[in-house]
Amino acid sequence: MHHPGPLSSPPARPAPPAALDPDAGRLAVLLDSAFLLLLATSLSRYLTHHPDNPRVPWVLALSAALAVVQPVGSWLAHRRPPAPGQRRRPWPLAVVTVLWVVLVLLAPSFAWCAVPLVYTALRTLPTPAAVPLVAALTLLVVVGEARLPGPVDANLLLLPPAVAALATGVFLYMERQAGRQRALIADLVRTRRELAATERREGTLAERERLAMEIHDTLAQGLSSQQMLLQAADRTWDGDQATARGHVRTAAEVAARNLAEARRFVHDLAPAELADGRTLDQALRSLAGRESAESGLPVRFHLDGAPVPLPAAAQSALLRIAQGALANVREHAGASAAALTLSFLGDQAVLDIADDGRGFTPSAPPSASSSAASSAPSSATGRGHGLPAMRARLRQLGGTLTVESAPGEGTVVSAAVPLTPDRR
Repeated sequence: MHHPGPLSSPPARPAPPAALDPDAGRLAVLLDSAFLLLLATSLSRYLTHHPDNPRVPWVLALSAALAVVQPVGSWLAHRRPPAPGQRRRPWPLAVVTVLWVVLVLLAPSFAWCAVPLVYTALRTLPTPAAVPLVAALTLLVVVGEARLPGPVDANLLLLPPAVAALATGVFLYMERQAGRQRALIADLVRTRRELAATERREGTLAERERLAMEIHDTLAQGLSSQQMLLQAADRTWDGDQATARGHVRTAAEVAARNLAEARRFVHDLAPAELADGRTLDQALRSLAGRESAESGLPVRFHLDGAPVPLPAAAQSALLRIAQGALANVREHAGASAAALTLSFLGDQAVLDIADDGRGFTPSAPPSASSSAASSAPSSATGRGHGLPAMRARLRQLGGTLTVESAPGEGTVVSAAVPLTPDRR
């Protein structure tokens, strides 16, 4: 079967939830590991320098609580990701922050555990809330460093704000970049869907155009021939029944041929005249003979040059153009003779359909009595696919259609197709 246009692109899959994002999981493990490492280091330093301090039980309890709460909160956030466009739940961060603040007030050695908390705050809270929290955490780290025993090191007081500012700036920049990427991806997905819909529409229109051309050049022309034959049989039935029966038999043959053609173009097969390996010149010769026998209009066929094998699509198009042009000659030109000439001119094949009918002015709107080029645009006829169908067929092959005519001087329709496919 004929496919109505390009293969449509598959619908875009939604982005996986955060719980299935391996990068988010690895980042959470990294932050938790860094927090626990800093917590263990700070606890070891505190116990080494203050083994007999009465605050040791509280420090141990708070450290144990932080060692549990931080990974559990991270695990819960990872297992139950927020809806798209929303931040993580803030309560695990709030619990960890309160425990850490109390711990730093008891033991300033735990101040550097704030580094993972800064990233957690930036990932969890919206920017207007995260930046003040990061500033407060940094201030608490500076205060904790200043409370350490011994001389105050200015470098240690300046380092936390610098690290916090750098981390915040880099994180916010990456967040903006990620937002732009999400917007771009959404736009690309939307464009892809629109393109797929456009391709489906274009495919549908192309299939409709194909069927319209096939119907015009086969069924419509055949029905017109049957109508003329049956009208002739009706006029001669009383006076010459043998002739009338001949017209009826010919109409039946046309109907049978139309039925075969209908089955072939529904299955997107070549015309019946080109089946069984027959060449274009053989099909045109057969068409000329059949047209002469059925309509009484003498049609000659002439071959000019050595035949060159043509693609099946080109052969089918030229044959359909010949059928449509001869039908217009028969119905509208008032001609006494017509001729089909197939010429092979080196780089192209040219089919000329000529008649000696009444002719017309090609630049003027066609009328119902034009000639081989007539598309019979009268609204009453329900037709109008002659020239547009011919041009559409040739345009698909990179060919051209030329019409030469003048009132009273007949008409020549020339259809040219390149012998090498037009790669444009």
